[in-house]
Amino acid sequence: MYDMSKKFNTFYKKFVILQKSEKDTLFQKKKLNIKRLNEGLADYNAENGTEIKLAENIVQGSVAMSTVTQNENNEYDIDVAIIFEKDKLPEGTIATKNIIVKALKKKCTNFKVEPFAKTNCVRIVYNDGYHIDFAIYRRFKDEEDNYKYEHCGSDWRPRDPKAITKWFLDQNKHHNYHLREVVRLLKMFSKSRETWVNMPGGLIQSVLADEKIQTAYSRVDERFYYSIVEIRNRLEDHTEVDNPTDSQHSLKLVGSDNQKMKNLCSRLTNKIKDLDILFDSKCDEKQAFKAWYDFFNHSYWTNLIQEDAVAKSLSTFAAEDELYDFRETEEFVDNIFSIDIRYQLDLNCKVKNRDSFVGWLDNILSRRDLLLPGYQLYFSGSTNTPAPYNIYWKVKNQGDLAKKNDCVRGQIIQTDKLTHYEETNFRGNHFVECYIIKDGICVARKKIMVPIRVS
Repeated sequence: MYDMSKKFNTFYKKFVILQKSEKDTLFQKKKLNIKRLNEGLADYNAENGTEIKLAENIVQGSVAMSTVTQNENNEYDIDVAIIFEKDKLPEGTIATKNIIVKALKKKCTNFKVEPFAKTNCVRIVYNDGYHIDFAIYRRFKDEEDNYKYEHCGSDWRPRDPKAITKWFLDQNKHHNYHLREVVRLLKMFSKSRETWVNMPGGLIQSVLADEKIQTAYSRVDERFYYSIVEIRNRLEDHTEVDNPTDSQHSLKLVGSDNQKMKNLCSRLTNKIKDLDILFDSKCDEKQAFKAWYDFFNHSYWTNLIQEDAVAKSLSTFAAEDELYDFRETEEFVDNIFSIDIRYQLDLNCKVKNRDSFVGWLDNILSRRDLLLPGYQLYFSGSTNTPAPYNIYWKVKNQGDLAKKNDCVRGQIIQTDKLTHYEETNFRGNHFVECYIIKDGICVARKKIMVPIRVS
């Protein structure tokens, strides 16, 4: 197969992955509307003598799984689970959704479209194409003092608001952090033509990718190609897709979902044929560019066909974007746990060099002394959180060398210890973060920067 991995990697990083600025905008809108909801509920409670308060909120869907792709129409959405105590809500689902709508309307002013209830959520629509879906849940404790959750749809049904995200993050790890990559590229293909309506949703595409991802290939272009071939073959065999967290239920909820599956299968079949030239021994670079353009229908590939555009692209994109094909291993605590910071957590770091004490990290940095590779770092924490609780740590490497060495890390690891050991390896503005988790909620967190320099 013609090697287009460097250009493919640039396409993926620059035009497929949702850029940080857009991610930040989504989370800012989420934070703002949670604030509006809390304030609106306070007014509603004062007027009606109720005690309805938000107990938890959890980001869900493609934002939580980090599979959102760039969209030229700026039509992005964020799904948020809003969770309340069961005994504070009315029994009826319509009545519950109406309360949330009323609370939001009190604070969501100057919107062309007021917040409104749908079957499975309450939606807020922005003029710039964004929308937020609040999925309503109620919680209660069972006989073993564990929280149980029910979703507010046409009826109250048992559903864990964290289950799908946990499944995806676990499977992404299982597939050496390549599942997210294949899902994003498949979603990019599925929305590549305005005339392509009635395509399967992101969760179905994620399940298909999980089933058929081909991780034996080291090149990103090969990995994606052989994965979509297997997905197409699977859809030709059968189109049933079960909920990955409950195999008793299908993800095909309505009759039109059958046609969506057939559409994905036929469109993959037609466009995979356009990639046949990549296996011709006489295939040249321009033919490869055109093949991937025919598949993705994206101007990035046609621009590369023009020699002047090639030169422009090489000067526009940093070298690392084409050379560093690293795995996105970072995890985010907001996507794993609800956040309700109630307690204090302090972190210190003792620095040693060959077992000789160098100093405390904060003092070293305040003196602007160099923190060199080869040092030992002994982190220790203290918290006023009442036991019992769990302790998680995250170590994130940043900078060119972290990407070049495919060592950005960032996984959130449970240790249940307030101590952690690391060694300095290469330069970069790295950080270490600790989280205290109580009853499934992050109640304390602390980050400490670890900037490693060589000069």
